[in-house]
Amino acid sequence: MTPTPTSITTEARPGFAGKEEANQKNQLNKCIYVAGHRGLVGSAIVRALRKRDYSNILTRTHAELDLKDQAAVRAFFAEHQPEEVYLAAAKVGGIHANNTYPAEFIYDNLMVQSNVIHEAWRAGVRKLLFLGSSCIYPRMAEQPIREEYLMNGALEPTNEPYAIAKIAGIKMCESYNRQYGTDFRSVMPTNLYGPGDNYHPENSHVIPALIRRFHEAKIAGAEKVVIWGTGKPRREFLHVDDMADACVHVMNLDNATYAAHTSPMLSHINVGTGEDVTIREVAEMIKNAVGFKGEIEYDTSKPDGTPRKLMNTAKLTALGWRPSKSLGDGLKETYGHFVAEYG
Repeated sequence: MTPTPTSITTEARPGFAGKEEANQKNQLNKCIYVAGHRGLVGSAIVRALRKRDYSNILTRTHAELDLKDQAAVRAFFAEHQPEEVYLAAAKVGGIHANNTYPAEFIYDNLMVQSNVIHEAWRAGVRKLLFLGSSCIYPRMAEQPIREEYLMNGALEPTNEPYAIAKIAGIKMCESYNRQYGTDFRSVMPTNLYGPGDNYHPENSHVIPALIRRFHEAKIAGAEKVVIWGTGKPRREFLHVDDMADACVHVMNLDNATYAAHTSPMLSHINVGTGEDVTIREVAEMIKNAVGFKGEIEYDTSKPDGTPRKLMNTAKLTALGWRPSKSLGDGLKETYGHFVAEYG
């Protein structure tokens, strides 16, 4: 008697489990290009992919591939044909760097992302994830910041060129999706910190700048550390390994799930913790993590930047992702990495 379809089980179909295993191996062996793999976010994405046993991760240093060179980028994609791209390459910096080099911040970022996105499309890349920044939102945006607040007000002047470039990247991904049917996604992280950060004394972001300043003050036996601004602005901070985990999570969402939580012209997703602290509070936390015993002084003649930036992360939470590291634990861990690298 011929069995009915309902009586057929996995065990009764030789090779079924083998096909499942082969499909899994194929997924883990797909070619994934991480642009900007030496940066804070890019290096964390590579760690996250390796942790998940992806074995075919493609990277290039700036010396090997200048992403501002369209012909070179085109040749690279034509030769290697990656299936997925994480676009983490960018020129980044703090208030001082953004104020000092505005032309570089807008030009470099526009050129890099335009070349990578366009040439990924030309080469038939299946999926791309573009990484932006919370500075895309209006300076005085209602808090916590929802994705739909994009382009509803004036930007923070100190980083407007960088923000304009990142907004253009989001809209470029959306435009290619609408016209060409690509699957190019965007995530907007809050302020990031962690292993691989830039600790330059003038061009770095707030946490690495403060870690270095407190560490040097401790070594020198200084009586105080001077911090720009009033210390009153509130900021949200996310460990970069959590950010990388969120990136892989969003990239691996099926099309229907991603589409159900976004729209064709509002497709980016916020990534953060949903909690913020004052600069004074984070300075005290870093002071304690470093073990500096002196005082903290605030130079109120220097700019504060945006008064508050807290991300609404309801979309990402609904998509099944939450951060795992607390700020206190993350800062202690990050200082350990700093000491190991810089002494």
